[in-house]
Parts: sequence; structure tokens; C-alpha cells
Amino acid sequence: MSESGDVLQATFSTLNLKPGLLGNLAELGYTEMTMVQAQTLPLLIGGRDVLARAKTGSGKTAAFGLGLLNKLDAASFTVQALVLCPTRELADQVAREIRRLARAIPNVKVLSVCGGTPLRSQTASLQRSPHIVVGTPGRVHKHLRSANIDLGKLQTFVLDEADRMLDMGFTDELNAILTFVPDERQTLLFSATYPEAIAAISARVQRNPQTVDVTDDEQPASITQYWCSVTRETRCAELVRALRAWGGALNLVFCNTKVDCAEVSGYLQSENIVALALHGDLDQTQRNHVLVRFSNRSASVLVATDVAARGLDINDLDAVFNFELPNQAEVYVHRIGRTGRAGREGMAVSLVEERETWRLLEIEKLSSGARLQQRGIPDAKRADETLLPKMTTLQISGGRKNKLRPGDLLGALTAQGGIPGAAVGSIDLFDTYGYVAIENAQVAKALRQLTTRPIKGRKFRARVRK
Repeated sequence: MSESGDVLQATFSTLNLKPGLLGNLAELGYTEMTMVQAQTLPLLIGGRDVLARAKTGSGKTAAFGLGLLNKLDAASFTVQALVLCPTRELADQVAREIRRLARAIPNVKVLSVCGGTPLRSQTASLQRSPHIVVGTPGRVHKHLRSANIDLGKLQTFVLDEADRMLDMGFTDELNAILTFVPDERQTLLFSATYPEAIAAISARVQRNPQTVDVTDDEQPASITQYWCSVTRETRCAELVRALRAWGGALNLVFCNTKVDCAEVSGYLQSENIVALALHGDLDQTQRNHVLVRFSNRSASVLVATDVAARGLDINDLDAVFNFELPNQAEVYVHRIGRTGRAGREGMAVSLVEERETWRLLEIEKLSSGARLQQRGIPDAKRADETLLPKMTTLQISGGRKNKLRPGDLLGALTAQGGIPGAAVGSIDLFDTYGYVAIENAQVAKALRQLTTRPIKGRKFRARVRK
């Protein structure tokens, strides 16, 4: 509960939000607030500094996104909000969500500033005066040092997943960024845990913050947890058996190293399982492609390291598989917490060699003595249809810089005898390219529609992206 103890209404319509924001929320299907939204938004709108503890997937991005958008002056082309995130994936996800929330406010510019993208192109975009900058500490600090970002008119400063930023060693960068941030501002800290370092940084950067903690009030996820005994030689083969026995349409496999990520995804592909790898060696375009294909259901398995998967927020993830247990028990809790969200039941399966049993004991100790069930992996009584993606991703050679919108692509796909609207999945647009998910049976027809019909007066190339 918040320290004020106020009982807050559960619908967005009770908030003092701009009419455009409220109308857009209704169009997006956002009606009732999550707990973190209900307890923080009245404080954010009132201009208070907030220190909030909430788990990933709690709706915190919409909370601080609506708070900063509500006081944004779109006519003033200055950086009015800065959001820092620990990873590129989370920064890009936060930027996309803020853009969705801002759809009803004309000409709002949101820029993601992260490593993995050339400095020159980011510098050019920064010169066009974005209203909101979302980025990672290292890259934001580099632009501040080069005077590419002017924070003189900053209104809102957000540290998202602040505990993770400190864990990843960004303390020096955060301290340096603070020297560029004006004293008069609203500062919001969101964290999954409250280590002493969070209290220390809050004391430095916030003014009389209101503390909100919804972690104890959140309904615990319903996750079945198994562990299976394996050997070094059988681990990959047993992962395949486990996926076929307990996997669903969307499965996340965690590895401890990027080398294992590449090897495991390759092994799964050799077993005719559509798997993608997500690790630190991918550039930003490759990472975008991997995340889009997985989230739009064009791939059934994502193999990732913990750092790469930070910020991945997919509510309907069917199962999490630990190719290896992590060295830290707390990391295990973060891993399995990605399944079983939004009231759904989840599955977590861990492969454990005899030499790794100490990790298992540490996890059980952290879970107040709760024991993971040991299970033998059953032979799958079903074919591989469950793991076969139902969608295919098409890439189109145009994006936001071509003034394309999702509705433009949907219109081209369904116009004059095109494919049914129900056969079109998610549409993701980036600066110079876009992706659209299509039901497998409609791919050939969709390609013809996109390549033969002008969209906004010009033709674009389209291809199947694998």
C-alpha cells in the first residue's frame, strides 16, 4: 500500500488525465488499473516524486508513461522526459509503449537511445528535438558528454528497474548523468527489490518521495515447477524431450552464456524446432528481428541469456526452461516469473546435473523451503504441432520515416479480395522497415498484396523474414 493509505479507484476515468489520453486508453482496451497504476498515478499526476516497488509485468510502464505524458507540452520541442533502463530490450519496449499511449497527442517524438545503434544516426535524431528520450545509461551519458542531449527543460526523470541497473554496474554512469539533470524536476524510481543501494540513490535524487510497494499485494503466480536430472552429454537431447512434453506455443529457454545460447538454438533448429537466440553479440536490428518474431508467434522458442531477456514482457508465455540453473537463486525467481502471468497457469522446467544440486538447494532455501518436484521427462504423446508456429513474419522495406502506420499495412493486406483481417497478427514498425505477422496459409497472398499495391502512393518490397 502507499504510505498515505488512501483507497484509490480502479478505473482510469477517475484520474485527472488529458481527454486525449483517456480516449486512447479506451481504444487500447485499458479500463481498470493494475495495483501499481492505481497507487502511483494519482501521485504522479500530482507532481510527487515516487519510489515504487513492483514486479516486471505489473503495468509500471503505463503508470510512469501516462504520468510524464500528462504534463508534456507537445508544442515545445525540448527534451521534457528522460527514462533510463538497464538494457536495450527494455528501453525499446518502454519507448514502444509510450508511443502507444501518446497516439492521441499530435507530433509527440519518442526516441530510443541505446548501444548497438550507430552514434551518428542517433545524433541526427536528437538534433530534431525529441520530447522524450528513453535509453541505457552508457549511451545516454555519451550523448550528454557530447552535448547532443540538452536536459535544461527536463520535467520528469525516470529510473526503471533501478535495482537491475545497479546490479549491472551502472552506478558511475548514473552519477555522471545526474550532473546534467536540473534540480527542479519530478523523479520516479521503479524497482523490483529495495536493496540498501536503492534507498541511497533515492535519498540523493528524490525530494520527499512517496513510497509505494505492491509486491506483497500482487496475487502469486500459479507456476508448476519441475526439475529433471541430466548429464552433460544428454542435456541438449533432454531439453528437446522436455519441450515436446511440456512446451506450448511460446517457450523461453534460459542459458547462462551467449555461447550456450547459440549452440542450444542451433541444436533445436536441427531437431526441426523453430528457435531463435537472443544474446549480447546481436546488433540492434538483429535483436529487433528476434524479439518481433518471437512475440508475434513466428517462432516457438526463444533461447536467451538473463541480461538479453531483461525487459522481455510477454503475458502469455507458456513455459520457461532452464537449460542450466543460474548461479544466484534470485535470478531463478526472475526467470520463472515470466510465465504464469495475468492469471494464467505457468510451467517452469529445470535441467540439473548432479554437480549443480547446490544451486537447487539455494533456490529451495530462497523459496522458504518449497521444493521443486523432481520428474522424469515423459515421451510426448503428441506430434510437434504444439511447437509449430502458426504465423510467419513478413518484412517490408518501409517504416515510420516513410510515414507508414499499422493501419496502412492492414488496409493494403485486406483491400479488394485480399486476405481476411483475422489472418493478420501484430504489426511492428521501426524507422526504415516494418514487420507484419501473417497466418501461414495466407503468406503467398499477403506478399502479393504488399508488393503489387501502392501504399501511400508508392510501392514497397516485402519478403518472408527467417
